[in-house]
Amino acid sequence: MTQEHQESSRGWSAARKGVWSRLRFTSLRLRLVVVFGLVALTAAVSASGIAYWLNREAVLTRTQDAVLGDFEQEMENRAGALPEHPTQEELQHTAGQMANSSQRFSVLLIAENPQGRTVYGSSGGLSGFSTKDVPTSLREAVNERQKITSTNKHAHHLYWQRIVDGGTPYLVAGTRTIGGGPTGYMVKSLEPEAKDLNSLAWSLGIATGLALIGSALLAQAAATTVLKPVQRLGVAARRLGEGRLDTRLRVSGTDELADLSRTFNKAAEALEKRVADMAARDEASRRFVADMSHELRTPLTAITAVTEVLEEELEFEGGGIDPMIEPAVRLVVSETRRLNDLVENLMEVTRFDAGTARLVLDDVDIADQITACIDARAWLDAVELDAERGIHARIDPRRLDVILANLIGNALKHGGSPVRVSVRVEHEDGGDDAGPVSRGDSGDAGDGGERRDCGAREDGTGEDTGAGTEDGGTMAGGAVVIEVRDQGPGIPEDVLPHVFDRFYKASASRPRSEGSGLGLSIALENAHAHGGEIAAANSPEGGAVFTLRLPRDVSALTERDAVAAAAEDAREGKGGTGTRRSSAGGDAR
Repeated sequence: MTQEHQESSRGWSAARKGVWSRLRFTSLRLRLVVVFGLVALTAAVSASGIAYWLNREAVLTRTQDAVLGDFEQEMENRAGALPEHPTQEELQHTAGQMANSSQRFSVLLIAENPQGRTVYGSSGGLSGFSTKDVPTSLREAVNERQKITSTNKHAHHLYWQRIVDGGTPYLVAGTRTIGGGPTGYMVKSLEPEAKDLNSLAWSLGIATGLALIGSALLAQAAATTVLKPVQRLGVAARRLGEGRLDTRLRVSGTDELADLSRTFNKAAEALEKRVADMAARDEASRRFVADMSHELRTPLTAITAVTEVLEEELEFEGGGIDPMIEPAVRLVVSETRRLNDLVENLMEVTRFDAGTARLVLDDVDIADQITACIDARAWLDAVELDAERGIHARIDPRRLDVILANLIGNALKHGGSPVRVSVRVEHEDGGDDAGPVSRGDSGDAGDGGERRDCGAREDGTGEDTGAGTEDGGTMAGGAVVIEVRDQGPGIPEDVLPHVFDRFYKASASRPRSEGSGLGLSIALENAHAHGGEIAAANSPEGGAVFTLRLPRDVSALTERDAVAAAAEDAREGKGGTGTRRSSAGGDAR
C-alpha cells in the first residue's frame, strides 16, 4: 500500500507539474490574451470610474441643491413669519408645515418662548428629529455669528453636511432666520439616490466584464490569425530538425510573417544542399577507407607471410640473417604487424559506419572472459583482477574481448602497471554487488604477447571457449560494470573529451606512435552495439579510470536490430555482410 501510495503521489505530482508547465506565462497566445485583457480592463475600469464619479456628483448635487433651496425658502416664508418668542405649539405646527414641502424632509425648529425657555418643534413629534441627530460641527457653524461686511450682509448662513447612519446616507442642513427668529435644522434621506448609484455601479461593472470578455475573444481571434503562421513555422522547424530536409512552407502575402516564411524556405534549401554535399563527401570518404582496406589486404597478406619467414630466420639459432641487416628486418616485421592492425581496425570502423556490425551472443562468465583476455596477451603479472566468478551476461564474447583488450592495453601503455580491473553488478533498483578478489584459472601465459581474440572462434561463430557456466550462475536484470584503473598520472582535462575520437592522440609532438588512434573508438562502438557505454575519468587517488557498463542480456536489442536490418535489406534488395575479427590496440593519450 505504501508503494502504491507513493506511485500515486508521484503520478499526481507529475500531472500537476505538466498542467502548470502548460499554464506558465510562456505561451505567446496566453500573453497576447492577457495583454489584450489588461488593456481592455484598464480602459473599461477607467471609463467606468470616471462615469460613475461624474454621475454620482451630478445626482447628489442636483438633489442637494433642490433640498437646500426648498428648506431655505421654507425658513424664510414660514419660520420667518413666527413671532420673536414663539410657543412650542407654534413651532410644532410650523415644523409640520415645512416638512410637507415637495422634498419631504424632516424639520427641527429651536427658539425661546416668552418665558425665556428654549423650546423645540419637530415635524416628527417628540420622538422625531432632535438635536442629537445633528452633527456637533454643524450646530457650531450654524450658531456662529459672522462679521457683517460689504461682501457678507448676513450674520448667519445656511450650512449642510452629508452623513451616514446605519448604512443609509443623509443630508443634514441648518440655518437661522434672518432678522432674528428660530433656528431650523433639516434632515433628508439620500437612500433613493444611493440605490440609483448602486444600480449604475452594477451596470458599469457588467459593462466592464463584457468588455473584458470581448477583448479576450478579440485577442483569441487575433492570436489565431497571427500565431497560425508561427505554429506552421514551428512544425516545419521540428520536421526539419527530425531530418526531413525537404520541408517547405507555403508563402502567401507580403507581411513580416511571409518574409519569415521565405527566409525559412531559403535556409532549409541551403541546409538541404549543404547536408547532401556533406553526406556525399562522407560517403565517398567511407567508401575510400573501405575500398582501401580491402585492397590492402591482398598485398598485406603476402607481406605478412614474408615477414613471418623473416621472423623465423631471426629466431633461428644458426644466424640465418646477416647481423648488419637484422635491425632493418626487425623494423620491417614490427611495421608490418602495425600495418596489419591498422587495416583490421579500419575495416572494423567501416563495418560500424555501414551499420553491418552484428552481435553473436553467448552466455559469458565475465571473470573467466577477463582472465582469458589477460592470459592471451601475457598480462597476468601486470593486471590485478577483482571479479567474482558466477557473474554471467548474454553478450558477444568476441566484441567484449576487443573492448577489454583495448582498455587494459591502453592502461598498460599510458598509465603503467599494475592495472586494476574490477567487476560489479548494477541492479535495476540502483544497488551494486561486488565480489571478492578472484584471479581465476588462466592456464599458460600464451604466445609471448601476441594479440588474439578469446572467447570466440576465429570464424566468428561466437562459440564460447573462455567463459563457461559450470557454476550454475543465472542472469538477472541490470548491468555489468567493469572498471579499468591504472597507476599513471591520469588524463589531462583538455584531453578527456577526445579520448574516444578516431585517430586522436594527446601528444602532438609524437604523432607517430605504436597505436593507430582507433582502439578506444572501436571499443566504444562495440559497447554501443551492446546498448552500453564507456566513460573515462580521473580517479581522486590518481590514475585514469575507464568504466564499461553493459546490459546483462542484450537479446532484445539484437532481435530488434535484426528486424530493422531485415526491413532495410528488403527495401534495398541486398543482404548484410558478416563481421570480421578486429584486433586490439590503439592510442588514447
